[in-house]
Amino acid sequence: MKKITLKSVQECLEIQTLINSANDNLEVMGYTEHGMRHVTYVSKNAEMILKELGYDERIVELGAIGGYMHDIGNMINRHNHGLTGALMAYEVLLRMGMSPDEVVKITAAIGNHEEENGTPVSEVSAAVIIADKADAHRTRVRRKSFDKNDIHDRVNNAIKKNFLTVDKEKKVISLFIYMDKTSAIMEFLKIYLSRIILCEKSATFLKCSFELVINDKVINRHSIQ
Repeated sequence: MKKITLKSVQECLEIQTLINSANDNLEVMGYTEHGMRHVTYVSKNAEMILKELGYDERIVELGAIGGYMHDIGNMINRHNHGLTGALMAYEVLLRMGMSPDEVVKITAAIGNHEEENGTPVSEVSAAVIIADKADAHRTRVRRKSFDKNDIHDRVNNAIKKNFLTVDKEKKVISLFIYMDKTSAIMEFLKIYLSRIILCEKSATFLKCSFELVINDKVINRHSIQ
C-alpha cells in the first residue's frame, strides 16, 4: 500500500470527473453549486478543524481528502448521495493504493455527512460534517437560474460572508454568518436547523462546543454534553 495524499486525489482524473459530473447533474436538478469551489472549501475547513484541535498530520490529511470527495455520489443521484458516494470512494481509493484502514475512515465520513441519515462516527467524519454544513454563501447560487422565490437561493444569496473558527483552549467551534436583509435569520433556520443540530453532534464528538453566530448575534451556544 502507498500513501495517498490530498494532492494525488486532487490530480486524479477519475475523481475530478465524478465531482464535475455530480455538480452538472445538480445544476439540472436546480440545486446550488456542489462543484470544485464547494469541495475545496469543505476540504480546507475539515483540514483546519482537525489541525487546530491537534490531531496528527495523517488524520488531518484524511479529513481533507474526505472533504474533497464527500459529494461524488451526486453523480448518481441526489437521494442518499452520501451512501452511494461512500461506495464509489471505497473502490476508487483502493485502486489508487490507499490502505484499507484509511479507506474506511474516509468512506465512513462520506457515508455519514448527510443530515437525513448521518452521524459523526470518527474525528474525520465529524470534521467533514461541520465543514460541509458551514458552506452557506452567495457564491453557491447559480446565477443563470437564480430564483428569489426559492428559499435556498434566497438564503444563500443573502449571505455575504461566512467563516469557521476553532478555539482550541476553550474547545469551541464557531460558525459566523453575515447576511443582508434580502433574507432573514428565520429563513436560514428553516433550511439549516437540522444541519446545525448535526454540527452540534459532531462538535460533541470532537469534545467541543458548537456556536452559531449570525450578524454578530449568538443564535445558539451548544455545550458539551
